[in-house]
Amino acid sequence: MSEKKIVDYPGAAADVHWDGRLCIHISECGRAKNDLFVAGRQPWCQPDLVSPDAVADVVSRCPSGALTYDRKDGGPEESAEAENVVSVMYNGPLYVRGDLEVDGAASDMSGVRYRAALCRCGQSKNKPFCDNSHEAAGFQDYGAVGDPGDGFDAPGGPLKVGKAPNGPLLLNGNFTIVAASGRKAWKGTKAALCRCGQSKNKPFCDGGHKDAGFEAE
Repeated sequence: MSEKKIVDYPGAAADVHWDGRLCIHISECGRAKNDLFVAGRQPWCQPDLVSPDAVADVVSRCPSGALTYDRKDGGPEESAEAENVVSVMYNGPLYVRGDLEVDGAASDMSGVRYRAALCRCGQSKNKPFCDNSHEAAGFQDYGAVGDPGDGFDAPGGPLKVGKAPNGPLLLNGNFTIVAASGRKAWKGTKAALCRCGQSKNKPFCDGGHKDAGFEAE
């Protein structure tokens, strides 16, 4: 796991925290049209330059959970979205949002309570989380999803993200899988999702990890 530490950016009305163990530099924060995050500035994050609502909005855009915030103005803290969603990224990881319980998350990784980027190429050195190793590995999967799933009675509720030893991610709870095209493709309560990169039925596991000799905790 990365040696990077959590960095705090205190403000009068809100504090922002950055966890380098989780950051994959998607730049949702830096592209925001305000002055909360400015590349090359020291410090690059200055919470007092925007409203606490703006802090909450920008920080919650971070798909990996690397950014979190604490409000001091009495405003609402981050909470789980109404629907648990797994988004399959084109040639990239799984973005998961909702009421998450991620096996393998350190106790101080508070950001992955609601947002996480999970490896599906098999190459991350920070499993189960993505560390952008898919780029160097040349991982290719365009994020199509063919199976519609069995559905669920109601959205929301806890979504447990477990790991089979040397095998797939095991998801249990009510959740929707969104294809890379943006289509809500699958709805159900249980799925084994490939994390070795070898399945021919991505994002689902087809047992390919066994022939590939995939090793992971």
